Amino acid sequence: MNIDKVNISEKFGRFSDHWHPRIVGELNGQQVKLAKLKGEFIWHSHEQEDEMFLIIKGTLKMELRDKVVEIKEGEFIVIPRGVEHRPIAEEEVQVMLFEPASTLHTGNVTSELTRNKQEWL
Repeated sequence: MNIDKVNISEKFGRFSDHWHPRIVGELNGQQVKLAKLKGEFIWHSHEQEDEMFLIIKGTLKMELRDKVVEIKEGEFIVIPRGVEHRPIAEEEVQVMLFEPASTLHTGNVTSELTRNKQEWL
């Protein structure tokens, strides 16, 4: 067992692409992921998993079918399972995600953005 700290800034410095979450930790069947977001993602939902977005840097707009929620640095939002959503980042956003290990980031939709293999940093 290797117990060590994770430097979030250092991890974000190791990649530059958008919409490709990387795993940086695991606990109790949950994965902690980091991603850089820019532009509009696809509409999707997760039928079995809730998803938490913690904004590290920037501002994210979370589009829901009935409203848009703006999430700023130091804020988070939990998207309950089954709720359709679409993240929008007008400028680059750094986000930390907390979700079950089984979660695919494109949920119930397969697209060119879908990553079937999860990458560890």
